[in-house]
Amino acid sequence: MNARSLGLGLIPALFVFLWSTGWVAARYVTPYADPLTFLAVRFGLAAVLIGTYALTFGAGLPRDPRFILHALITGALLHGLYLGGVWWAIAHGIPAGLSALIASVQPLLTALLAPRLLGEMLTTRRKLGVALGFIGLVIALSPKLAGLGSDHVAGVLGPLAVNLVGMVAVTAGTFWQKRFLQGGDLRTIAALQYCAAFATVAPLALATESLRFEPTPELFFALAWSVLVLSILTIALYLFLIRRGEVSRAAVLIYLVPPVSALQAWALIGEMLTPIQFAGMAVTVAGVALASSRG
Repeated sequence: MNARSLGLGLIPALFVFLWSTGWVAARYVTPYADPLTFLAVRFGLAAVLIGTYALTFGAGLPRDPRFILHALITGALLHGLYLGGVWWAIAHGIPAGLSALIASVQPLLTALLAPRLLGEMLTTRRKLGVALGFIGLVIALSPKLAGLGSDHVAGVLGPLAVNLVGMVAVTAGTFWQKRFLQGGDLRTIAALQYCAAFATVAPLALATESLRFEPTPELFFALAWSVLVLSILTIALYLFLIRRGEVSRAAVLIYLVPPVSALQAWALIGEMLTPIQFAGMAVTVAGVALASSRG
C-alpha cells in the first residue's frame, strides 16, 4: 500500500473522530450562547473564510445558476436545518445520547432510499451491516435511554420533533449533494453552502432567541474549533467521501459518531461508560465494517 492509498484510507476514521467532537461542542457551548445564534456566527465566519480562500486561489463562482442553486439547497439542508435542529434540541432538553440516536437513523434511511434514488445496489452483507450497526448503537445508548422517565420524554416532544427534522434534512442533503454536485470546486461549493446555512439559521435566531453570545475564552475556543475543524476540515472530508464513493457507504460512518463521542466525553469531561456501552460500540464497529465493505 503506497502513501496515497494509506492517506485516503485514513480519511473515514479522521472524519468520524473530528465530527464526533461536535456533540461535545454542542453541550459545551450551551452555558455561553444561544444555539442558533452561535451557529449563525459559525456559519457566517466559515462562509467568509472559505469564500476568501476560494477567490484568492482562483476558484470562481460556477457559471450555471442551477449549480449555484443546488449548492445553496444542500447548504440549507446539510448545515442549516440539520445542525440547527440538533443544537437547538440539545439546548432545549434533549439528552445528547437520545439526539445522537435520532440523528443516526440517517444511515438506515439512506440505505433504504439509495437503491431507488441513486441506483446504488446494496448487497446482503451491507444490508446486514447497516442493521447490525443500528442494533449496536441502540445497545450503546440503552443505559442513557433507560434513565429517561416518561415525564421527561413528554416534556421534550417539541425538541424531539425538531431533532427528527434535522435527521431527515441531512439525509436529503446527502442525496442532493451526490445527485447534483458531483462536479465543481469543493471550495466554492462549501462557501455557497455556508452562505445558505447562515441565511437559514440567522432569521430563526432573530425571531426566537435573545442572541445571547457571552465573550468568554471558553466560547471563543469552541467557536474557533467549530469553524476551523468542524465547519471547514470535517465537512470537506464528508463532501470528499460523498463525491468519491457511494452515498450509503459514506452515510453509514455516522453510526460511529455517537460511540466515539461518548468515548470523548468519557475522556474529556468524565462521563461514565458501562460494559454494555462498550459492547454496543463493538457491535456498531462490526456493523460499519460490514456495511462499508465492497463485497
